[in-house]
Amino acid sequence: MKIRSLELEAVAVKPHQYPQDGLPEFAFAGRSNVGKSSFINSMLNRKNIARTSGKPGKTRTINFYRVNDELRLVDLPGYGYAVASKKDKDEWARTINTYLGNRENLKELILLVDMRHAPSAQDQEMYRWIVESGFAGLVVATKADKLSRRERPQALQQIRRTLEMENTDLIIPYSAVTKENIPTLWSILMDMVDFHKNQEEEIEEQ
Repeated sequence: MKIRSLELEAVAVKPHQYPQDGLPEFAFAGRSNVGKSSFINSMLNRKNIARTSGKPGKTRTINFYRVNDELRLVDLPGYGYAVASKKDKDEWARTINTYLGNRENLKELILLVDMRHAPSAQDQEMYRWIVESGFAGLVVATKADKLSRRERPQALQQIRRTLEMENTDLIIPYSAVTKENIPTLWSILMDMVDFHKNQEEEIEEQ
């Protein structure tokens, strides 16, 4: 995927702050320490368009990245930051739920998990919501560079079992350090863009 144009189009909390056109959006959810900012930067081939922080849970907004005027990557606030107050956690949950429950542009919600660890209870809850909402159930397993080739099969099976997935085909090992599987993931996203575009054209023709 060649990035010809890119911008952080909107930083939003409320729906009226979302971009108003109909570009397809792919949102990414995960724990606050899963490495979403590093993931976004590596996917977009930029060093710091998504600001990384040594303090998990810093991102409290929904960030919309417009790519090639074709689609958006949407970075949702991370969940599960233990030090955050109940008020902050409730506000983050409200922000996420409002977007997920009302955004027609959303074509796929993708879960990010740390490949080194079993998915948390919140990861499991999010994954159930993803599948029950009719999304494909794609999982990106970050920090793959931290595991050896021998350790990976067991790690993938742990993710599969914990999330109650039928197989590991929908789990994409990913590394922001080595750039592993960036082309694969972009290929999947662009196939989804084409699929939804064809669906919309068929509906218009009926």
